[in-house]
Amino acid sequence: MENNEIIKIGKSVFKLFFLLGNICLFGYLITKYDGFAVGGYFLLVFGTFINLLVILGIMIYAFIYTTKFQACLKAVGIIMINIPIAILYAFIGLNLN
Repeated sequence: MENNEIIKIGKSVFKLFFLLGNICLFGYLITKYDGFAVGGYFLLVFGTFINLLVILGIMIYAFIYTTKFQACLKAVGIIMINIPIAILYAFIGLNLN
């Protein structure tokens, strides 16, 4: 796998969960439909699990192919940008009521 492909995986996972988080938060803010809040909660739980699995897979790949270690760390760093965003969104969601 090329370095660009590894980084592309990190960016894709980041974008997917960032988009889903925005849909849940702003969907609830705009419509007040509780389904968005429930979806956001499940996204927080299952998204964490899926992101951790992806990070674990990338790090295992990095340790097997040590020449790709820097690209793998960059991909993991991109995915981890979602952590403070998820904390902020959870804080906003919990303080709405």
